[in-house]
Amino acid sequence: MPISFPSNLSTRQSLLLTAFASVLATSTVILSFQTLRREHRTEKLKRQVGEDVEEWERSREGSGFVSPEERAEWHANGEVTPGGGRRVRQWAKGEFDEGLIREQLTRNYNFLGEESMEKVRNSYVVVVGCGGVGSWAALMLLRSGVGKLLLIDFDLTTLSSLNRHACATLEDVGSPKVIATQTYLRKVAPWAEIDTHVGLWRKGDSEHLLEGADWVVDAIDNIDTKVDLLTHCHKNGIKVFSSMGSGAKRDPTRIQIADISSTYEDPLARSVRTRLRKNGISNGIPVVYSTEVPGDVKLLPLPEEEFKKGAVKELQAFDDFRVRIMPVLGPLPAIFGLNIATFVLLSLADKPLTDYLEIKNRRRLYASIERNLSERETRLRGEALQTKLPVTQDDIGFVFDDIYHGRSSIPPNVVLPKPQAVRWNKDRELTEDNLVMLSMKDAERHETEHLKGGKTLDEVWGDEVVQFVQRKSAEVRRILAYQRP
Repeated sequence: MPISFPSNLSTRQSLLLTAFASVLATSTVILSFQTLRREHRTEKLKRQVGEDVEEWERSREGSGFVSPEERAEWHANGEVTPGGGRRVRQWAKGEFDEGLIREQLTRNYNFLGEESMEKVRNSYVVVVGCGGVGSWAALMLLRSGVGKLLLIDFDLTTLSSLNRHACATLEDVGSPKVIATQTYLRKVAPWAEIDTHVGLWRKGDSEHLLEGADWVVDAIDNIDTKVDLLTHCHKNGIKVFSSMGSGAKRDPTRIQIADISSTYEDPLARSVRTRLRKNGISNGIPVVYSTEVPGDVKLLPLPEEEFKKGAVKELQAFDDFRVRIMPVLGPLPAIFGLNIATFVLLSLADKPLTDYLEIKNRRRLYASIERNLSERETRLRGEALQTKLPVTQDDIGFVFDDIYHGRSSIPPNVVLPKPQAVRWNKDRELTEDNLVMLSMKDAERHETEHLKGGKTLDEVWGDEVVQFVQRKSAEVRRILAYQRP
């Protein structure tokens, strides 16, 4: 329909309106074309991915599976890959539209930047254990742009595992967990290389599977295998992140990242620490664990008929793997896996998570620190009875957790097993920004030489330490000014 203008317009006004209408029409055509082109490319991508999945599913039909064990063996004996599993279709570099890949990862590019994302996309991560924790770690690493994954697990997908698995569905029940995970991940990022190994990681037999890995994720349940894997990685300079126990836990606020040497209230972490020490390893392995005190939730009792079948140990698929079931709330292992993915992703991007809070939610610890501080202040004032401190237990927790991250105020800022809160400058009032965290030995030195003696802070600790504490004190004041305007 032709565009008409009012008759009372001047020739110049008519020309301007005509030009504007032409520009608008041209822009509309261009935008419509670009939209249709983009939709066509997206639909083509979806169809291709769908065809790959359908092809894989057709390959399963009529395969003569008689039992889950035979199904696992069929997958394991498929086309040979570096992981020993069945290879999925490989997409050559450039076959996928780079613009679509970058759009899918645009939020990661915005957050991490070009250089860091290039490192992420060229990275290689091995995930050992593809259950509730490992599947979530693998999924989020892939969604974040990791270009190559190797999934290792011997176990089969069961109905009872669907409450916590990131990828498996009812259709996957009876198939290996790594295959269920791989199938799902291919739908998320078909351009990525996702290899599988259906089998148990074993010391002396599986070390080659870790060659070339930028990171290894340990999501293994069995203690012996876990310790073997961690020992091999640590002694061979392979970066490894380990998951401790998520079973029988219910409080997500207690989940945190720490060095294996700083874990507490986790029976699995305690056992792993003990065995690693026997192997000459005391620290240097980051883990995710829960500080939640073990409650009444235990392993489910084994039915009487199982005992009648013979020795309980003979009922296990592998030696040393538990027969009974540990109750698990689905979200908890997922949170463990997301912690792992975040830590590993930042490391791959060369923006590692440092000074992470290794200790939190420790009210009894805060109370002990407060009591020791009160006793110290009472001695300094020369009083017989303790009086109320001008700082609260919450103030102490804030300085300890949020400012010094559970570490000493004195470089190299080690994690403190028995932290002591101490007034820093004897000439100032005891406030949040005049509070430091020291070891017992350093606290005694500070009290003797500065608080009671005549030495200055520079004379006791040196200029570098004094400047470090000054920066932390300024940080306290800035945060408090924001919190208490």
